[in-house]
Amino acid sequence: MSEQETAGQRVRVIGFWTAVALVLGNMIGSGVFLLPASLATYGGLSVAGWLITSAGSLLLALVFARLARLDPAAGGIYAYTRGAFGDLAGFLVAWGYWISTVTTLAALAVAFVGYLDPFVPAVVRNPGASATLAVATIWLLVGVNVSGLKRAGRLQVATVVLKLLPLAAVGLGGLALLEPAHFALPAEHVADPQSLGRALAALVTLTLWAFLGLESATIPAASVADPARTIPRATVVGTALAALVYIVSTVGVMGLVAPAELASSTAPFADAARRLFGESGARLVAAGAAISCFGALNGWTLLVGQFPLAVAEDGLFPRLFQRLSRRLLPVPGMLLSGALATALVAANYTRGLVALFTFFILLATLGTLIPYVFCSLALFVHPDPAARPGGRRRAGGAVVAGLAFLYSLAAIGGAGAEIVYWGFLMLVAGLPVFVWVRRQQLGSAA
Repeated sequence: MSEQETAGQRVRVIGFWTAVALVLGNMIGSGVFLLPASLATYGGLSVAGWLITSAGSLLLALVFARLARLDPAAGGIYAYTRGAFGDLAGFLVAWGYWISTVTTLAALAVAFVGYLDPFVPAVVRNPGASATLAVATIWLLVGVNVSGLKRAGRLQVATVVLKLLPLAAVGLGGLALLEPAHFALPAEHVADPQSLGRALAALVTLTLWAFLGLESATIPAASVADPARTIPRATVVGTALAALVYIVSTVGVMGLVAPAELASSTAPFADAARRLFGESGARLVAAGAAISCFGALNGWTLLVGQFPLAVAEDGLFPRLFQRLSRRLLPVPGMLLSGALATALVAANYTRGLVALFTFFILLATLGTLIPYVFCSLALFVHPDPAARPGGRRRAGGAVVAGLAFLYSLAAIGGAGAEIVYWGFLMLVAGLPVFVWVRRQQLGSAA
């Protein structure tokens, strides 16, 4: 299929494996390469955290898969929410998620630059130079995505393969040389059930970062071949593969590096690789982490154009996002999103890379979790022509949706009051845009 279709048609060049790569690539970004250090103090309890989060994420993946089969609409999580709860709920979810994707561009660009420290430390440790390199990376990948979906898709598949290699090498090597003493449970959690519960809640919140993006295949539905079949399969397969990679690689790192040393590490996978393969291995893993961020940034760049396009076509976002290039791609939306991500980096570069990354992640979290809550509930009200009232299929879907809702709600609570505060302000700030678009529609109809 050519990239340019006849007028009025949208390119459908995203197949199953490209969709899986989009899900994997957007989830496996910077988080997994840093999480072992955050989890080190929890010992073997961290494995329980991964298992709980993996189970919750698979529930969400099943919700999205079921919704995609019922209605493979472009926009995914926004379209499902709007169909179930109306325009205002759909707009709020769309606004929050779009801001989240733009913020994610900035966060991943900053993380990509940070992982280049072993190669160009003078650039990375200079706030102005590192911010400039982050901005240049954003615009490089905007250019790749503007040039065509096929090219962006090929880059996504290639970077997923390259990022999985160091994770698999360190994870499997660590399992072979695993030191069981590194997984001892902290005494304070064993002795106090309340402390154990708080630790598990914190672990679920920490590990959840690595699964954000599992809904990625639902967004560009208009560009997916056979979306009713491809999107559900890609969402579930991508999420399951990511869970397997996370658990194996994290356990491998924790099995190689002692907890006290791991807790203070700024590059846990590189430290583990140094034990397995020497200094050259550590540098290769650092390169793999940079590629991981680069690939995730490419995947999210695709979404920041496709997602607002779907919302604008429904009349809830400004018409600017609806404009297509000669290749039928949402270039204005990608350019505007790139400009906003650039502004975020430029306005905050004096914070330093670590603080800058944390700040951006703070802004992005709730914009993703709120759609998860709405979509879990949407399954209860979305019409399902294949299900009989009171039938087993309907009951099974309700159980999955209910558990996914509870998991999402718990994740929001575990994210902390500060994130909920900023997320609420972000949503309310979008209401004037909704009013403006509505007034334009009323003016056109008059």
